[in-house]
Amino acid sequence: MSNESVYVLEAARRNGFSNRENFQNFFECWLTEQNQRLQDLVSASESYKLQNQNQSERETALHELINRVIHHYEHYYNAKSHWVKEDVLSMLSPSWRTTLEDAFLWIGGWRPSMAFHLLYSKSGIQLEAALAEFLRGLPTADLGELSPNQLVRVDELHLRTVGEEREITEKLARQHETVADPSMVELSHAVSEMMRDDESGSSSGIVNQERVDTVIGEKERRLEGILQIADELRMRTLKGVIEILSPIEAVHFLIAAAELHLRIHDWGKRREARDNNNNNNNNQEEEEVQPNGVEVGS
Repeated sequence: MSNESVYVLEAARRNGFSNRENFQNFFECWLTEQNQRLQDLVSASESYKLQNQNQSERETALHELINRVIHHYEHYYNAKSHWVKEDVLSMLSPSWRTTLEDAFLWIGGWRPSMAFHLLYSKSGIQLEAALAEFLRGLPTADLGELSPNQLVRVDELHLRTVGEEREITEKLARQHETVADPSMVELSHAVSEMMRDDESGSSSGIVNQERVDTVIGEKERRLEGILQIADELRMRTLKGVIEILSPIEAVHFLIAAAELHLRIHDWGKRREARDNNNNNNNNQEEEEVQPNGVEVGS
């Protein structure tokens, strides 16, 4: 594991996890390391085709690499769990992700069932690309020839994951509804009354900030629990898919997962940079026009 994200995590442990900028630094380091892991996976998939080692040696090397990649994901969720305890709201609406990524987030991260859609998509693409070899009975050494037994196991895992996903979504929905429960409605009215009294000069000061913090804090703790359960399902789903696949198939799946994650993040950053540039240009054009609508220098 690269020292960068480990160093940021250790520094946060010493200084506290409340600073969201610390997690953003950690996340950027982790992304850099994920790109390094991606290059390792691609190199391993290409070396596997050369068959310059016996089958056992090649699979042992792949297992070691797969374990390193899984540990890298575990490192992310371990770090995230510390920050969640301090600032769950930021983790649910992460400022370090782009608006493009935000549009596809499920409880602060990727939807677990997405792993199966990714697997099916990559399997179909690779099968189509190597269809001639497949029909001749040649091994594809990728996701293009999943066995019937593997497909049954994937389907079973998919159904279990969707069921757990639904339960977590329902828990979150119930928590959303508590924003209008009696405690919140009574508290919002009491605070509003106090503000109106302040304006009229007859404030009774019956509501203090401690009471507000207590009510909001309880709801944050419930959100924290839901986010932790969601992250556990994400990690468990990833491991479950890997266990079903052969080592070389797992490598191709992890390549597809990393590529999708990194490219969506990149596309989001480019889109935001382009939008910011367009907004700056529009503002500059407006500044170059006088109040009467006549352009400066015309």
